[in-house]
Amino acid sequence: METRAILALLGIFVAAVATADVWRWVDEDGVVHFSDTPVEGAERIDVSESSRTTGARVFTPPPRVASDGQATPEAEEEFRYESLTVVSPAAEETLWNIEGLLSVSLAVTPGLQTGHQVRVYFNGEPRMVNSTSFTIDEVWRGVHNIQAEVLDETGKLMIRSQPNRFYVQQTTILGVR
Repeated sequence: METRAILALLGIFVAAVATADVWRWVDEDGVVHFSDTPVEGAERIDVSESSRTTGARVFTPPPRVASDGQATPEAEEEFRYESLTVVSPAAEETLWNIEGLLSVSLAVTPGLQTGHQVRVYFNGEPRMVNSTSFTIDEVWRGVHNIQAEVLDETGKLMIRSQPNRFYVQQTTILGVR
């Protein structure tokens, strides 16, 4: 196929994508959805060239409303964490000779709020910890996984980190029994 034909097809494809309508709606659980097909209650989003070049458009779900149609006070002041990361051990890190004691460090932004708790899943087993830096005992040689999440005072999940897989190695001395 000639270069001109390929470029013409590419141009037609780009033009079709640039003029496509995008629809946005929020379901009953507060999850924002986007589609190229309109849904009842959806709003059309402008995806013209000018809106794409000026930066990402940030959408926030509408505030929760009470049965009388007024916004609830807690919806207006609902706290959200921006990020939660397992800093140490890092993903795919190999730790040597840790003598069974794993030091864990989490980064949460903004900082952990009063009354909120951290739950850590170490190799799939949940355990509550009382800070963002702690030690896990009896971590021996092998492949391990760790993931963290923050719960509010009612036990509602606020944020969850990505899982980190890491490795523990132990030096052995040949001939020693």
